[in-house]
Amino acid sequence: MLPLRRFLGLVLLPLFLLLAPAGAQASLFHLGGPPPVDLGVQAGSLAPCPSPAHCASASWSVADPSAALASVSHLLGEQDGLAIEEQTPSYIHATATSRLFGFVDDLELYADQAGGRLQARSISRLGDSDLGVNGRRLGQIGAALGHG
Repeated sequence: MLPLRRFLGLVLLPLFLLLAPAGAQASLFHLGGPPPVDLGVQAGSLAPCPSPAHCASASWSVADPSAALASVSHLLGEQDGLAIEEQTPSYIHATATSRLFGFVDDLELYADQAGGRLQARSISRLGDSDLGVNGRRLGQIGAALGHG
């Protein structure tokens, strides 16, 4: 039979680590990977997704793209594990870090004034599949904009 101290260490410590409230820095592992080389706006749009298995993109028609971007910016600031890396009046680059393993996704938003659209792309840095995380993230943003 296991001594009580060892039992507590084997069972309670992992539970505490999994359930402890914290942001990106508290992940058990940090599997970040390098940022995508095609971040940013090129020729008036965000880069296309290289694979739907670990990337999602969306484009929503909005009356005022800059206002839509500003409202989304406030929502992003309220999410645990999400950090805004770069922000201009027409572009946001943020990183979302998963709580347990520390996987990093890059989220980009672009206020396309000429097209009257808010463009979005969310892409995982590592792995062949994101298990739908990036698509759900964009779905939440679209719903907040009234497109969900």
